[in-house]
Formats: sequence, structure tokens, C-alpha cells
Amino acid sequence: MLLLALLLPVLHAAAQTAAGQPEMADTLRQSGKIYVVVAVIVVVLAGLLFFLISLDRKLSRLEKEVNL
Repeated sequence: MLLLALLLPVLHAAAQTAAGQPEMADTLRQSGKIYVVVAVIVVVLAGLLFFLISLDRKLSRLEKEVNL
């Protein structure tokens, strides 16, 4: 469900690129910096995912302790 929520704005944005290409994307693509932007986004999302998984494990452990 989260994946769908994240993909819907991307699909909407992709439909709008036919009207006119943003200059910033062209500039970043030409200079190769678009890969840096994508890498930073991936690192941030991976960090959030790692944090949520570790938080879930800690909560599960606490729930087991309380139920004992």
C-alpha cells in the first residue's frame, strides 16, 4: 500500500513531462548530478526503512516482555 502511495505521484509527474521538460532536470542530467540526487534519496529512504524495522523489532520484544 505504501509502495502504491509512493508511485502514484511519480506516474502523475511522468504524464506531465510531455507538456514541457523542467530545466533543472535537464541541467542535472547533463552534468551527471542527477545520480547524486537519486543516490541521496535512496540512502534516506533506506535509512528510514532500517529505522522502522529496528523500531518494530524493539516494540515486538517489549510486547513479549509485557505479556510474560
